[in-house]
Amino acid sequence: MRFGSSIAVLALGLCNAVCADAVPYERLDKNNAVLVILDIQVGLFQLVRDWDPTLYRDNALAHAGLGQAFNLPVVLSTSAETGPNGPLLKPILDMYPNAPLVRRQGEVNAYDSPAFRAALTATNRTQVLIAGITTDVCTTFLALSLRAAGYSVFANIEASGTTSTLVRDAANARMAAAGVQLLSLFAVVSELMRDWRATPGAKELLPWLDEHMPVYGYLARAHRAAVEEGVVIPGEGDLN
Repeated sequence: MRFGSSIAVLALGLCNAVCADAVPYERLDKNNAVLVILDIQVGLFQLVRDWDPTLYRDNALAHAGLGQAFNLPVVLSTSAETGPNGPLLKPILDMYPNAPLVRRQGEVNAYDSPAFRAALTATNRTQVLIAGITTDVCTTFLALSLRAAGYSVFANIEASGTTSTLVRDAANARMAAAGVQLLSLFAVVSELMRDWRATPGAKELLPWLDEHMPVYGYLARAHRAAVEEGVVIPGEGDLN
């Protein structure tokens, strides 16, 4: 399994190198992006084996929270909700009680749903920020269809989950080959924000990061403590 995963990682690296010129850099724009929360359902959650369950839940909720942090339009979708897949995670539903929720009855690929396509078109946005369960099916199928339809697609790789790291790496390689941009949560936040002096900027996003990316919250706390209480100890002054 480790050998197979290494091959998938190598394939992703080679794809990125080959495709670099074919897919020019495009920055996420908070005024042109729509957030898609795809099939992050209580039943499908149990298929996620490439993340620690607690970490994945937090990643999924952070992805959902991007809509509130940056005032993005949001489109929700579920697959076979009344069957074993179940509803979306309740905290996500609570975040967006008025957002369009497309309950697909059979379509595996959300783009095959006329209702989903209509909800996406209604946002009048051309950049789609996506994550879902599973990475190799729900996220990848939609991402590839969106690319074929002319959308710019940005996949939050920390908020999609699937059955193994091997499957995840192969799915990410497939998306990258089609021009889907693969981003971490912090990369998404940084591209949408662009400048700590912007709005939302440091004042709004440091508390948000403290909730969803605690390491950055503690970075800020350490800086505050150094400014308010810190003193230079012997030896520190000699460091460049």
